[in-house]
Amino acid sequence: MSDRGYRRPRPLSPLREHLRDTFWFAPTMGFVCVFVLWLGASAVDEEIVAVLQREEAYDELGSLISFVQDAKTIVTTISSAMMTFIGVVFSISLVAVQMAGGQLTPRVVRIFVRSRISKITLTVFLATFLFSLLVLTSYESEADPRLVVSVPLLQSMLTLVLVGLSLLLFVVYVSATLRLMQVGPVVDKIARDSFRVLGRMPRGPGGPEGLGPETGRVVHEGRAGVLRDVNTARLVRAARRQDVVLRLIPRIGDFVVPGTPVLAVHGGAVPPRSRLRYGVSVGVERTLHQDLAFGLRQLSDIALRALSTSVNDPTTAVQCLDRSIQFLAALVHLPLGTVHHRDRSGRVRLVQEGPGWEDLVDLAFEEIRWCVAGSPQVSRRLLAGLDDLLLLAPEERKQPLVRHRALLVQAVERAVPVAADREFALLPDRQGIG
Repeated sequence: MSDRGYRRPRPLSPLREHLRDTFWFAPTMGFVCVFVLWLGASAVDEEIVAVLQREEAYDELGSLISFVQDAKTIVTTISSAMMTFIGVVFSISLVAVQMAGGQLTPRVVRIFVRSRISKITLTVFLATFLFSLLVLTSYESEADPRLVVSVPLLQSMLTLVLVGLSLLLFVVYVSATLRLMQVGPVVDKIARDSFRVLGRMPRGPGGPEGLGPETGRVVHEGRAGVLRDVNTARLVRAARRQDVVLRLIPRIGDFVVPGTPVLAVHGGAVPPRSRLRYGVSVGVERTLHQDLAFGLRQLSDIALRALSTSVNDPTTAVQCLDRSIQFLAALVHLPLGTVHHRDRSGRVRLVQEGPGWEDLVDLAFEEIRWCVAGSPQVSRRLLAGLDDLLLLAPEERKQPLVRHRALLVQAVERAVPVAADREFALLPDRQGIG
């Protein structure tokens, strides 16, 4: 890829993405915020009581005590019912996600885990429950306005505000969960996430053709798993301090085991292990943070499941092809393959292999092409998509598209014995069959 318009990576970018893949971080921060909010509201309530007592406004203070005692019943009801409400809501949601994973692909569960509305809803629900418990501890049995220390007026009002916010988020959350069960919004989300990855990729003429002799290697230590992402800022900084060039050996998405070489060093000694720590992240599954091909992998998985004999849903496969063709059309003129990451002075410090144009075309069409012989709707859409890409592609990128088109025609001719049926199945149509 080229370096024109190159954006140096954020140092905390991998950490931010890893936290988005968790479901505990947002509620934990919510608990901290709720505790701080409760402390602040308690201090305000105590100050209100102190001001009224200094001004000897005991009648007004007595009215506040009566109002707060009535509100205590509501707060008690909220605290006892909120946890049950949370359990019911998320039990239903998990069933919905399980159904979506079974109908489409298990990888759509990741969309639910990373969903901001899911995390915000859970955080607000749990925050409301915790805040109501904390407010209950602020109620006093003392009813004499001259002796009372705190009247949790503001705390009670904030509890009601949190309940109202919870109800609003509940409606939004249910709507978002129902959308997760629909094919269109799911494939649209996958496509939008893929375009975000594309927008973060550096572009421009590459680095030097020769990296010099390889002077060392760094092997993977730790658990086996999928190479999820690379902390490019950390590795570039380590290479600059050692005045070397690092080359990432596996691609993002490759499975690595302990002892597998992950970094090759060119031009000097291997940087200290402490500087390379947390340079690469290995997990149990792929993510879309830096994986340009993972979006196409998900779309292909959904299409293949839809074309299986047990599901037989060619319309879903056509929707996946729509998004795959859209993504490839955006890539057709972009430089792909090797990515060069530079330091502040513009020197290449990290070389990373990425998928090429032919790799992405094969990922988008190869497996689907094997399954479309008995589905004229999909074969017509695939032919129309290949024809559209052939019109857009420069000459040097047409060969994979021409190959897939020829193989698709051959597969349909072998599988469909009737000439009229073959002619119908091989007629390009952007809607498949209208």
